[in-house]
Amino acid sequence: MDTHDTPVHPQASDARPVLEGPDIARVLTRIAHEIVERAKGADDVVLLGIPTRGVFLARRLAAKLAQITDREIPVGSLDITMYRDDLRMHPPRALARTEIPGDGIDGKLVVLVDDVLFSGRTIRAALDALNDIGRPRAVQLAVLVDRGHRELPIRADYVGKNLPTSLRETVKVQLAEEDGRDTVLLGAKPAAQ
Repeated sequence: MDTHDTPVHPQASDARPVLEGPDIARVLTRIAHEIVERAKGADDVVLLGIPTRGVFLARRLAAKLAQITDREIPVGSLDITMYRDDLRMHPPRALARTEIPGDGIDGKLVVLVDDVLFSGRTIRAALDALNDIGRPRAVQLAVLVDRGHRELPIRADYVGKNLPTSLRETVKVQLAEEDGRDTVLLGAKPAAQ
C-alpha cells in the first residue's frame, strides 16, 4: 500500500465502510475465478503478497484458488522496503520478510497482491524487488481497492473495487489477521497532513 499518501488510521468518526467482510470475501472469490480464467488454470501461478495486508490477501486468494483448482497454489511475500523511493522521507521501518515459495518464480506467472493501489510507487518498488529475485514468465497485479491518482503508468489486472477518491480522502483496509475485522474505510484526511 502507498502508505506515504494514506495515513495509517483514518479517524473513526468520519470514516465510513465501503466494503465489509462478506463483500471482501465475494471480491476475492471473483478475483480467484478471474485468475484461473486468464491463466487457463493455475498450474504455474505464484502469489506474492506485499506486506502487510497484501500477504493476508494473497493467502486468502491462494485458499480460494485451491478450492477452485483442487491444487495447492504457492504463496509467499515480497518485502519492498529497500526498493521504495521515499525511504529518506520517512522514519526507519522494520524490514518484512521476503518468502519465495517452492521452486521460485523463474518462468512462472507471478501475481502480486496488495490491498490498495494509489500512486503506483509501491508496485514499482515491487517490480524492482522481483527483478532481483528471478525472471517470471509474466507479472500481474491483484488489488482489493483501486483508488486512482496514479503517478506512474501502472494498472491492476484484478481489482476488487474501484473507489474513486479525492486526495483529501483516505482509504484504510482492515483485515481480521491484523486488525481483528474485515472492512475498507473511506474517510477524510486529517487537517495536519
